[in-house]
Amino acid sequence: MAYSLTVFTAFFAIMNPIVNIPIFVMLTEGLEQKKKREIAKTANLVAFAIILAFILIGKYIFEIFGLTIPAFKIFGGILVFYIGFGMLQSNKNGVHQLKDTVYDDGVTISPLAIPILAGPGTIVTAMNFVVKANFLQLLITISILALLVFLTYLAFINSNHIVKILGTKNVVIIEKIMGIILGVFGVNMLIEGIKLAFNL
Repeated sequence: MAYSLTVFTAFFAIMNPIVNIPIFVMLTEGLEQKKKREIAKTANLVAFAIILAFILIGKYIFEIFGLTIPAFKIFGGILVFYIGFGMLQSNKNGVHQLKDTVYDDGVTISPLAIPILAGPGTIVTAMNFVVKANFLQLLITISILALLVFLTYLAFINSNHIVKILGTKNVVIIEKIMGIILGVFGVNMLIEGIKLAFNL
């Protein structure tokens, strides 16, 4: 239960279905509800497939390139902390950065699926949980990832109603809370990497 809660909290903070709603609304403005559902479904399935691929073959990538777990945790901790810190500062970091994007069929994949949903922070977070995971923990991680993808899909297809209910200010507050969680998670990952690197 403790492992599951940790994984869920980390994924929820980094994928952030609530905070990503305004982005989805902006990208799909003026489209019919049927088209919005199609976009939400495709983007979330693509994001899930990408993250799942890194979960399943991430360790082989490590072996091929001679990467070490301590180095990965140190870099991942810095990256996740940077994303969380950016959310606290209201900066548009690399995960949520959008320029003046006008919708076309291409934005379903990029920037919506990549990097908004399946960005570097999400991939690093997912791989961090499975680099030394047993089979049960691997299944838990994949299941929770699938749950978060489904929740994101539901948030997207109900985006207009959610924005009206929550209001812009509350969405910002949620973003700040998720930023704190991500920052702490990143620091914890960094500490783990340093301990492993120096056998502390």
